[in-house]
Amino acid sequence: MTSIRLVKDELRPPEPPPKRHLLSIADLTRDDVDRLLGTALTFAQSLERHVKKLPTLKGHLVVNLFYESSTRTSSSFELAAKRLSADTLNVKSTGSSVDKGESLKDTALTLGAYDPDVIVIRHPQIGAPQLVARVTEAHVVNAGDGKHQHPTQALLDLYTLRQELGRLEGLHVAIVGDVLHSRVARSLIQAFELVGIRTTLVGPPALLPRELPAETTTDIGVIRDADVVYVLRMQNERMQAGANFVPSLREYSARWGITPERLRPGQKVMHPGPMNRGVEIDPRVADSVDSLVTDEVRSGLVVRMAVLYDVLTGGPVGVRALAAAEVA
Repeated sequence: MTSIRLVKDELRPPEPPPKRHLLSIADLTRDDVDRLLGTALTFAQSLERHVKKLPTLKGHLVVNLFYESSTRTSSSFELAAKRLSADTLNVKSTGSSVDKGESLKDTALTLGAYDPDVIVIRHPQIGAPQLVARVTEAHVVNAGDGKHQHPTQALLDLYTLRQELGRLEGLHVAIVGDVLHSRVARSLIQAFELVGIRTTLVGPPALLPRELPAETTTDIGVIRDADVVYVLRMQNERMQAGANFVPSLREYSARWGITPERLRPGQKVMHPGPMNRGVEIDPRVADSVDSLVTDEVRSGLVVRMAVLYDVLTGGPVGVRALAAAEVA
């Protein structure tokens, strides 16, 4: 009986591999990060050509489903898919059946009926990407869910840091601002820990959650010790109505705003956008030669190209592979 059971088990087809998603930085290992950043660099090199479009994902459908306002993330995901020759379908909650009360599940089921290969979703509710991953057959990429996660932002920031400073291990980054309501900060802290970057959180006491695995301080003076200052805006859309986390934006700017006087000469500054000039960041800092804000936007395109490629193929892409694709 035992031998027969073994034979039956051997004849049973292998279980299909789990579908690849990117829902959180916690989904990634250090090797995953290195692979994604390497693939992004290869794509960046390909974009230096006169003809920038690659046939890499030709025939695939990428759906961008955005329930929140977005410029950088939505445009870069759309352009990333088009640069890889994928078909794209962009769905905004405003003007869709969501306005008529349709649930996220029903919207996902509707879009799933088109057999998309990837659904990129941004949603104000924590866990929305996981729901879409459960009810559709698509690979799902989290483009931001509530104040929970924004993994591709963290990846593009790692890419920007490595390109600018030549390394990740051993860097010190001060994250300044509204950490409590920031999905970017949560993803960054996880990503920084993964690659060996020290993190210091700086801001008003009420906006510094104590449960995060990072140093915290209200002293803005400590930012001078960091290699990079990462600035966050006040996330007013995620604050409870009537809650007062700071006395006023004027006082916040006076105590924690990033000005030239608070920085070392040559100290790099980053911001995920959108920026509120004159509140969390002085325009002189935002427009300085040491600002990496525009670099982050450029990084966003190639990193999101890498993410779309990676969830569909699960492997790195090299220069030879790109050359072969061009020939095909």
